Amino acid sequence: MTADTTAPATAPPDDRARTVRQLVRYTLIGGSGVLLDLLAFLLLHNSAGMDEQFANALSTTLGITSNFALNARFTFERRDRLVVRFLRFYAVGLTGIALTNLLFLLFTDSLGIDANLVKAGSLPLVLALQFVLNRKWSFA
Repeated sequence: MTADTTAPATAPPDDRARTVRQLVRYTLIGGSGVLLDLLAFLLLHNSAGMDEQFANALSTTLGITSNFALNARFTFERRDRLVVRFLRFYAVGLTGIALTNLLFLLFTDSLGIDANLVKAGSLPLVLALQFVLNRKWSFA
């Protein structure tokens, strides 16, 4: 009998540590983008009286653009093919807009829950989904 010398299917320690570092940076940068997004949403929706879905699209676009610039520089350290990467990053961001708008339809329009609460509550779910998609597609 011979011992099985195949490597386990898990990522090597260096890859795991790199992923954790990226997740921490992505979360911190995402936090700044979330604050920018949320402040813009509150101003557009509450102060300017803009429809919540349109305000969400604009505020999220602002957050996406800020997050792309910071993540390209500090999280994924990629400076090549920036236009293609931005378009992919924005496409991932559109998934966040779509998910949040679905939550608005479900919770605000159907159940009457305040749009500000729905927007704030959607952010952690959107952040997690977008990290996975951006790591695997936008910055791969």
